[in-house]
Amino acid sequence: MFSKVLFALASAGVVVAHGGVLEYLIGGTYYKGFTPYNTATGQTTIQRQWATYDPIEDVTSEYMACNNPGTVVDPQLTATVTAGSNITAFWENWSHNTGPVMVYMADCDGDCTCAEPTELDWFKIDEAGLISGTVASGYWAAGEMIENNSSWTSTIPSALPDGNYMIRFETLALHSSYDPQFYMECAQLEVTGGGSGTPYPRPGCLVWLSFPASIRNKSESLAVFR
Repeated sequence: MFSKVLFALASAGVVVAHGGVLEYLIGGTYYKGFTPYNTATGQTTIQRQWATYDPIEDVTSEYMACNNPGTVVDPQLTATVTAGSNITAFWENWSHNTGPVMVYMADCDGDCTCAEPTELDWFKIDEAGLISGTVASGYWAAGEMIENNSSWTSTIPSALPDGNYMIRFETLALHSSYDPQFYMECAQLEVTGGGSGTPYPRPGCLVWLSFPASIRNKSESLAVFR
């Protein structure tokens, strides 16, 4: 049973209006994420740092990769996951039910602790958007996530080669017209038991993406590697 991450905000005056991923379930083990609104000193986690629940709204910002600041903690942990198995992310304080959920991974080509998220080539392993109804009043993936104990489960591709990877869960809140809000958190994984597959293209789709976004043509989308 998922045990909510309990934490005290550094200041009683802090107003929490949004949310983020605070815990992961991998291979039957729960891994605590970073605790925002607190110093990184003494925090040990598989997750990269993120300071607040505030969204990233500038798509050209370096923080589009792994939130603000997206840097490592000391010591930085890495969770081991088997290719083909599931990883579940749990959000805290999430209330925005309008918008998609997307999950990306990137090969660190070595120790992820030394990796700079903006320099990685990201590929998508999961996505869900408008499930039913209309854009304005329909049932979105974010709503499904809220109903599932504020959690989202994705599968690590079974053909993914062994190695060290970053995983990035992203929610895009669309409740404010013309003002999309991006929320993302990254964690470090070591994939074992994998294969020899690679992300593959399909007509009209890209395979790799960098953050800040490298997609310039609005007609382009990103293939999903499963």
